[in-house]
Amino acid sequence: MKNAAEIRQEFLDYFAGHGHTVVPSSLLIPQADPTLLFTNAGMVQFKSVFLGQERRAYARAVSVQKCMRAGGKHNDLDQVGWTGRHHTFFEMLGNFSFGDYFKSDAIGYGWELLTKRWGLPADRLWVTVFRDDDDAEALWKKIGVPAARIVRKGEADNFWQMGETGPCGPCSEIHIDQGEGAVPKAHLAVCKGIHCDCDRYLEIWNLVFMQFNRDAAGTLTPLPKPSIDTGMGLERVTAVLQGVTDNYRTDLFTPYFQALAGLAGKAVPAVAESKGGRVIADHIRAMTFLIADDVLPSNEGRGYVLRRVVRRAVRYGRELGLTKPFLHQLSATVIDTMSGAYPELEQSRSLVADVLTGEEERFLQVLDEGMGRWREVIQQAEGRRERTIAGAEAFRLYDTYGFPLDIAADMARERGLTVDAAGYDAAMEEQRDRARKAWVVKSVEPYFQDLLKRVDPTRFTGYDRLDDEVRLLLIIKDGRPVKTASAGETVELIFDQTPFYGESGGQVGDQGLLEHPGALAEIQVTVKPLPGFFVHRAVVVKGTLREGETCRAVVNHRARSGAASNHTATHLLHATLRELFGERVKQAGSLVAADRLRFDFTQATALSPRDLKRVEQVVNERIRGDHRVQTEEMGFQEAVKAGALAFFDDKYGDRVRVVRIGEFSKELCGGTHCHDTGEVGLFRLVQESSIAAGVRRIEAITGETAYLSIKQQEDDLDELAALMKVQPAGVVERARKLMAQLRDQERQLDQLKGKALSGGEGGVSRDGHQDAGGTVPRRPVVADDRADRGRQRRRPPRHGPGRRQVGREAGRSVAARPGAVDGGGWTIITDGLLLQL
Repeated sequence: MKNAAEIRQEFLDYFAGHGHTVVPSSLLIPQADPTLLFTNAGMVQFKSVFLGQERRAYARAVSVQKCMRAGGKHNDLDQVGWTGRHHTFFEMLGNFSFGDYFKSDAIGYGWELLTKRWGLPADRLWVTVFRDDDDAEALWKKIGVPAARIVRKGEADNFWQMGETGPCGPCSEIHIDQGEGAVPKAHLAVCKGIHCDCDRYLEIWNLVFMQFNRDAAGTLTPLPKPSIDTGMGLERVTAVLQGVTDNYRTDLFTPYFQALAGLAGKAVPAVAESKGGRVIADHIRAMTFLIADDVLPSNEGRGYVLRRVVRRAVRYGRELGLTKPFLHQLSATVIDTMSGAYPELEQSRSLVADVLTGEEERFLQVLDEGMGRWREVIQQAEGRRERTIAGAEAFRLYDTYGFPLDIAADMARERGLTVDAAGYDAAMEEQRDRARKAWVVKSVEPYFQDLLKRVDPTRFTGYDRLDDEVRLLLIIKDGRPVKTASAGETVELIFDQTPFYGESGGQVGDQGLLEHPGALAEIQVTVKPLPGFFVHRAVVVKGTLREGETCRAVVNHRARSGAASNHTATHLLHATLRELFGERVKQAGSLVAADRLRFDFTQATALSPRDLKRVEQVVNERIRGDHRVQTEEMGFQEAVKAGALAFFDDKYGDRVRVVRIGEFSKELCGGTHCHDTGEVGLFRLVQESSIAAGVRRIEAITGETAYLSIKQQEDDLDELAALMKVQPAGVVERARKLMAQLRDQERQLDQLKGKALSGGEGGVSRDGHQDAGGTVPRRPVVADDRADRGRQRRRPPRHGPGRRQVGREAGRSVAARPGAVDGGGWTIITDGLLLQL
């Protein structure tokens, strides 16, 4: 019997033997695709290729893609644990053709692998085709499938699309008849055969004939070249090949049941067959992979999905008797089991453990109380013989205890009840929308879609030079190609090659000039709207630019130098944070500009002032070390295996650029850098703050900007020293003395006010008599009022009307007289100074 690892590898080997390039799995966070919450199919990383927006060095590919279906359009979270074939995290086996082969070869490959290589009985395989797809039906008949086992279905079943928009097309599904034993006997009488949703006829492979792109209006547009996208869940095909009708009975999940049974002190079979055991076994894979791909728990978006997955697992852990944090221990089993296929897991071991421990501890604080209160709600509903619990009750539980709807619904379902989800949504519409609704599409400007047909990708020469001779291939004005651009016009320019860096990877795009004997244009920013294409947004300063002319492109050296300094410093900062605080620290975003840098990273708590000083110190030590900054191109998977760090917000091709600094920093990076760290000059940390749950931000400056900042602080210090009439070195000591004097005077004044108003010992009573032992501070605070100052100078007679002698200290007279402060009070005069109480 084949194990899952063998099946995974045999799939890759089969298609590699048929001319397919093995492409590593992309991240669970779709790169440069805001239309999806998670990667939910193998074709996601090839979407731009299917759309004709990107070219690859190959026309055939095969991959094993890690996928999530929890949140958004494709959401199996609520079904996990209730069936033997639903999962949040799963692996998708897929083969792809980008305008190379089409239906005939796709069907032939699928049939040969299943029946010849893996030995599945052909007489148990059924296929479905789209209702209008005569070609697919004819090809299946030609390969030997009887007409009786070919079924036509409508768009709901046999027309596949990744999301509300994007590549799509008719599909053909391969099903296997698992026999009558796959379903309860009571179901056999009502089973609809291939049309039934039961587990007897199980879909194992979907062959999508990618022909169209669907836009936001629902319009189908033919793709540049018909292509193939297939998907087969590793979990399902493993169950079929291992002769079981339940995915959770395969060796894919055995390690988690064994580890969980050990933690719970229960027998492995009992855990493996329990709903709680299955939920946890599924969810621990999902949460481990999500965190490894830089998703952190939060109250919105991807982070909210992760939080729901964690909390659902914790709740079922409680049913198995696990009352203390345990998920971090199970995550180690996931990494041990799957790091061979996904080596990036090992790099995130400590991060995953830390995040899960913290999230579980926080939820455990409210879980018991929340579950107890919800049981009461269920009992009350049963007492009223109600089968549906009001959504407002579930929301109240969430609002009070942070108790998720998923868990509330599961507990109700176990008692045969349902929760009014619509009512819950109405009570918490805003929060629910953030987690579930499809994300707004931020598409590339439509006119850029035509670029590949008009010009070749831009060759970037800016790593080696800051000016270069370029040919002006395309001038775009207001979204339309034009032949010329005159002084005063704002246009977008595309060259055959360019020294200008296009905004990407957090680094801002270059600025500069485009020079020609008959014209001059100012390049205001350079962007990369599509992979491999650099667009220069410019204003023509004088003359006229013409398509096809040869010009000289000159990058602003000062701005590029500043950006390079800040980019190299960002790598130094990242390496330092990981060295000081552990490998759980990961980049979560960045900005590299000419005058500053911003670095977001995963960290649960704020860094202390001492930590920040240490970070700044280590970064500057590495700058002074003048380490060589080296770059090298290699395959993506090779780079990751070599320890290079990759980041989810960046889109990587098959060949990547690795930037290495000494022995302490190695990252995938296409940005511009210094040649040596000494060129950074100086690093100054400006601010550290929180921007989201578990994410901190450091802002810093380098080089000339850092030097000017120091000079400004020196000027401020000199000015402050002059005001205090001390040398700059004495400002701190002088400030300490002044603060001490101020605190002493405030303390004495508070005492004086208290005694005067209460008539206590040493104070001034309302009848104007002094209590024994009273003293008055030598210099009470004086009201800042010119009239009062005038009265201070006009001292009253020693003994006179309206004045009483109330005290004397060290030869200094202290007098009090009735006043009218806030409707009544005392005015105390001491040494000619006035104090109103």
